[in-house]
Amino acid sequence: MVFYLAGLGLNLKSISLEALEICRKADKIYLEGYTVDFPYNVQKIEGVIGKRVIPMTRIMVENEKFLEEAKSKDIVLLVYGNPLIATTHISLVLKCKKESIDYRVLQNSSIFDAVGETGLQNYKFGKTASLPKWQESFKPDSFIEIIKSNQNIKAHTLLLVDIGLDFGTALNQIEESCKKKKFKINRMIVCSKLGTEESSIHYEKLESLYGKEIYPPFCFIIPSEMHFVEKEALNELKEHVK
Repeated sequence: MVFYLAGLGLNLKSISLEALEICRKADKIYLEGYTVDFPYNVQKIEGVIGKRVIPMTRIMVENEKFLEEAKSKDIVLLVYGNPLIATTHISLVLKCKKESIDYRVLQNSSIFDAVGETGLQNYKFGKTASLPKWQESFKPDSFIEIIKSNQNIKAHTLLLVDIGLDFGTALNQIEESCKKKKFKINRMIVCSKLGTEESSIHYEKLESLYGKEIYPPFCFIIPSEMHFVEKEALNELKEHVK
């Protein structure tokens, strides 16, 4: 009996043939749906696989109790993108090692691969930052320090956006944080639904991005010094829609 940690990739059809075959033979299939705004719903995943898929909350995944089922059944946990990008899922693998539960990781593409579509070179990215959804009494802006640090070494910054944070609010949070930290972002790249048929890439000044129709999942890239090939590619590919 095996626990399978399987990546779904970035669109409905990007699940690998290997993962699809395993899902169709598995005793139970779970879906982790709290780390990203899916570009499709669970019913569509079920249509592709041909079996019931059970959505899981953060608490259900992090308490790790469902792994006990893998001692007597074949269990699959589906994760959008690559299954090991989130540290939570590393803990599942470690749990399996400690409890002698057989496991396999089925890799797939993620946003970290897809940002190459902007024309920026992947090896020139620095530390990834996260933009959390602010609360009334908690407005973290430490992501600005990560951007500054990356800029100091001429590295681009991938800024991931918290689930449930809409585009306009995300822009407001970035702008407010920049003012507070006295930091200026000249131009940003916005990537929306990369890997899907509705993918788009925008490269604009921050203030020019307001009013654009950007749908989740989306992320920001704050570019640093660019190679001339990066500049050429980015200018050709911006606002590209498949």
